[in-house]
Amino acid sequence: EVQLVESGGGLVQAGGSLRLSCAASGFTFDDYAIGWFRQAPGKEREGVACISSGDSNTYYSDSVKGRFTISRDNAKNTVYLRMNSLKPEDAATYYCVADPSPSFIVVKDYRGGYWGRGTQVTVSS
Repeated sequence: EVQLVESGGGLVQAGGSLRLSCAASGFTFDDYAIGWFRQAPGKEREGVACISSGDSNTYYSDSVKGRFTISRDNAKNTVYLRMNSLKPEDAATYYCVADPSPSFIVVKDYRGGYWGRGTQVTVSS
């Protein structure tokens, strides 16, 4: 059974940091790009970061570039999203997604791949 389990969300003050984790199982982790989408109530879903398989190239949306860092540990089948300098507008449910091609992260209304159930991030001002 394929599973992606996110953790690390919570409440943080603006300017603070969180590290999200995505633990994967049930598929060949090394062969998949892993990314993070986020969605806040009333807002469009946004692909914020992605890391490819193999060469571990990374992508960041303009809204998080310079503040978020994505990394992966293939030995642990886990991807991390370090979020620094958090802003109230970063508050959302963050979803971990796996797909063989990293280009999925910029596909509008993407519905493929494997998805986690999400972890909530709340940022107080």
